[in-house]
Amino acid sequence: MRVSFLNARVPSLHLSWIIVCAGGPGSGKGTQCMMIADAFKFTHLSAGDLLRKEMVSDGENGAMIRNSIKEGKIVPSEITIRLIQKAIESSENYKFLIDGFPRSDENRIAFERIVGVEPDLVLFFECPEEEMIKRVLSRNQGRIDDNIETVKKRLQVFHTLNLPVVNYYSRKGKVHKINAVGTLDEIFEKVRPLFAAFSKDGPRN
Repeated sequence: MRVSFLNARVPSLHLSWIIVCAGGPGSGKGTQCMMIADAFKFTHLSAGDLLRKEMVSDGENGAMIRNSIKEGKIVPSEITIRLIQKAIESSENYKFLIDGFPRSDENRIAFERIVGVEPDLVLFFECPEEEMIKRVLSRNQGRIDDNIETVKKRLQVFHTLNLPVVNYYSRKGKVHKINAVGTLDEIFEKVRPLFAAFSKDGPRN
């Protein structure tokens, strides 16, 4: 049985849907998560966005987060999990897309230990490395990690640390791979059928 870390304002977590979205930098998973959230009433929790907000808020971990992101390194699990947990606790939704976490086996183990659940589904957006680099360098969002050196570091981290997480959940039958090449709408049409079961109101039984 799942152990809920949510407060009484939302349904027990074992009745909630937890979906993890995985993919390399520039795979388009963040944009697809926003489209899924809008179409199927999910709450989109981007680990990267949560960390960047904490970084600029002059919080106690801001400098450490800034240095980690700049170097393309993974922020300590407990910090990211605490931010995700806080975001979920403040929501009245029961359907969550967690974008960009867990990013390593250590992340995964810590998340499952602290939260007490595994994701119901892992969406893995597959995209050629050349295309991911091209997308990141052309998006011009003013992020400190949108430069060629950091992108290459992030891709190395992705292959070394992220893929073992995907492989772990794949062995458990929880991974659905999405070909992330094409227009936003073309990719979303590959995703849409997976979420037909989530379009109904109310938590699952």
